[in-house]
Amino acid sequence: MVRLDLEGGDLAVLRLLPPYGPQDEADYLAALEQVARIDHPFVLLALFGGGPALSRTGDREQALWFKRTRVHMEATCRGCAMVRPGASEASAATFRRLWSFPIHATQDEADARAFLAALRPSTAGTSPEREA
Repeated sequence: MVRLDLEGGDLAVLRLLPPYGPQDEADYLAALEQVARIDHPFVLLALFGGGPALSRTGDREQALWFKRTRVHMEATCRGCAMVRPGASEASAATFRRLWSFPIHATQDEADARAFLAALRPSTAGTSPEREA
């Protein structure tokens, strides 16, 4: 299952989670295109369930997407957190070669959301004390 939601206007949540289906790769690539159309500051939370890898064609399309959208992503995305089984600092380092904004890889969604909260345009610079 692939789904892209925009929470609060500035948190793009991309999900590629079970149950997996034959249309997931195409839906994932389409969701990437939707992310590239976000025209205001945002943060990206990518939730991956560890399902099947992309096909060779899908992997190529994803690589082309990274290349084609790099300038736009650098201008609009304030940070990215990826949640997946086996996520590590090495996972984050791979994406840091693609983008200069902050990248975090973790196995815990709450940890990812906490990382993004400090970068999120609608909450950056706020603290619970100030919001109370």
